[in-house]
Amino acid sequence: MSGPVLETARLLLRVPQAADFDRYAEALSDEATTRHIGGALPRAAAWRRFLQMPGAWAVQGFAMFSVVDKTTGRWLGQVGPWKPEGWPGNEVGWAFHPDAWGCGYATEAAVAAIDWAFAQLGWDDIIHCIDPANAASQALARRLGSCNRGPVVLPAPYESAPSDAWGQTRAEWMANRMRFA
Repeated sequence: MSGPVLETARLLLRVPQAADFDRYAEALSDEATTRHIGGALPRAAAWRRFLQMPGAWAVQGFAMFSVVDKTTGRWLGQVGPWKPEGWPGNEVGWAFHPDAWGCGYATEAAVAAIDWAFAQLGWDDIIHCIDPANAASQALARRLGSCNRGPVVLPAPYESAPSDAWGQTRAEWMANRMRFA
């Protein structure tokens, strides 16, 4: 499947490909990685979840991008626009393989994905649905300039998962974006 490819200083953001799956499955089998997004999954369940993003690209024309190291081609994680049925807003979300944590990849990729979502999807605001116990994702949301807008209820089967909507408007992003120029 073809789609947009975004390029940053160190990264490529592109539609997920089958070759990404092994690293994706590794990430989703890791308890620390999945603690705030529903828990670790066995490989077969990870495959079904993996297919959500290419499916969303095919059906609605957007979804999270695979984030790939430009030099090595290694899959690092995913980031991008996400709005399944019943979602509380226009989300730009993220999840990264644990060996990619602490390298600045999430910030670099999220900036590109937010730029793309505002430019290509015409959204007027974005949110990031974050478990109140997920300090790392809250820190990234703050770096991006998002503020905690309070609790939201996610659609079934996630309705009992605690989640706060962190977010900002397009105008706020234009001002916050200057920090990343």
